Parts: sequence; C-alpha cells; structure tokens
Amino acid sequence: MSNHISTSNVLECSGLQKTFNGNVAVKDVGFHIDAGETYGLLGPNGAGKTTCISMICGILQRDSGDITVCGEPLDIGSVTAKSSIGFVPQDLALYPDLSARENMMFFARLYGLSKTTLRRRVDEVIELVGLTERADDQATEYSGGMKRRLNIGIGLLHEPKLLILDEPTVGVDPQSRNAILESIQRLSSEGMAVLYTTHYMEEAQRLCDRIGIIDRGELRAEGSQRELVSLVGERDKIRLESASGLESASTALRGLNGIVEAAVENEGLSLIVDDARSLLPQIIAKVAESGAVITNVAVTEPDLETVFLHLTGRALRD
Repeated sequence: MSNHISTSNVLECSGLQKTFNGNVAVKDVGFHIDAGETYGLLGPNGAGKTTCISMICGILQRDSGDITVCGEPLDIGSVTAKSSIGFVPQDLALYPDLSARENMMFFARLYGLSKTTLRRRVDEVIELVGLTERADDQATEYSGGMKRRLNIGIGLLHEPKLLILDEPTVGVDPQSRNAILESIQRLSSEGMAVLYTTHYMEEAQRLCDRIGIIDRGELRAEGSQRELVSLVGERDKIRLESASGLESASTALRGLNGIVEAAVENEGLSLIVDDARSLLPQIIAKVAESGAVITNVAVTEPDLETVFLHLTGRALRD
C-alpha cells in the first residue's frame, strides 16, 4: 500500500519492496509519520516489520521504493537523513562490561557530539530512561528491562527527529514495560516522531496515534483505532439490564440517531451502535424517560484483535 504524501512529514516512504531468494518479504509498503505522532507497525513475527524498518534506517538496501526523512532522501549511504534517526534494535546493542554512563559516552562520541554537549546530554538521557541511581554500574548487572531502557537511551543521545523502535519490550517485566511505554509517550508529546513495531495489541492501542496492520509483507490497512474498526464495518455493542420496561425502552431508542439495532433478549436490551461513548448519555436519558430503571450497563468496543482477524483471517500470534 503506497501513499502520495507531503515532504513536510518527518518520515515518508512509499512503494517499499524487498525480496530474499525469490521470496517477497515486503510488498509495496508506504506510510508517513508527522512530528509528535507515534505510528505503530502491528503484525505477527515474520510479517515484515523488521525488514521495513531496516530499509527505513538505511541498514538494508531496498529493491524499490522511496524514503525521505525530514525532507532528505534516504539510502544506505545517506549521512544527512540518517543523522535525524534514532534506531533502537530488537537485539540489545550495548557493551555489557561498560556502565550505562560509559556506554552512552562511547556512543555519543560516535554520533559526533561535541565535548561541551556530550556530558550534559548523557546526564539528561540517563535521567530520562530512569537509570540515574545505577548509571555507574556495569550493564552486565542490569535486569533485562534496564538493558532495554539503556538501549533506548543510546538511540536518543543525538536528539533525533525520528525514533524507530523494533519490539522494545520483548522479554521484559511488566514494570519495565510500563516505564518504557511512559518514556515513549513523553517523547511523542514533546514533538518526536516515533515508529514503533510490535506484536502486542495492547501496546499499539496505548501508544499509537495511527496503526498500520502488516501481514505477510503487505500493509493491509492503516489509520487510528477508530478508523480501522470503521473500515471493517465493526460497531460498538451496549447491553442494558432492567427489571422491567425493556420493550418501551427498546421502542424509544429505535428512533435515536446512531442506533443501528435494538432488541430485547435474555432479560436485557442489546444495542448495536455507531459510537457507544458519545451515545451512552443520550441512551440512558431516553431509557429513563421511557420509565425503565437500568440496573447494569455493559459496553463492548471492537478492538484491534477483531480488526486483525477480519483483515488477515488469523490470530496475531499464529
């Protein structure tokens, strides 16, 4: 799926294609990311996520397609475009025998940070990723989550315009995962563009402004969670329970704009609606007017799992 997009985006790519030994790994993938936006590539292992970001980072030569970062064309030898990217790979890229501070000093020098900037920036990033108290301990003594946070910090040292993270929470404990997700949310709110690959639905739902669903190398659909749900025709469901008056409540609700279906079943009123969150106050008011007393309300919104199954015909972790 390729898109024609403006060069004002932090990242734009179109028509990305990559084949290995005759097998198509990525087919005609395209999307864009604005400043302050988090874009999620959601798909199972082997879907083509890492191949996509390897091409976007200029690590892997693409067969065809176009990539620009901050308006600069990017290829394997593109120094200017690459300098705007912070890349956090899935495999840890750090020296375990060095401390967090020593790791960051080393990588900061590779990024070309000046002596006046280097120490200040290392201190800032150590604090940002929550490693201040352990900054001078060897990384080999760190937990998996702390190593992940150090890995992310290294990618942030040169203050990139685009941060690319490849499944950064794989194999970490819940506390570390939450700390990592909070850090990414903060960076996005401060204006950084973020490209985030994951196979965890809940991470995509929590972090991402827009999501691209990728499967077998193809971008099947993209948009906000609400847009993706609308795309596959899924609607919200509301169930109301009441001791009496359900029939009159059902009749009253059928005339309300946004209600697709209202039916009394199993001692409750089941509704199919376009947008449960915005309609619920009106629904409750209408039911009260009809004389029914609600004893329980349950709302079910379609999630990304529903969308993914619809688009691909298989569960995310199959």
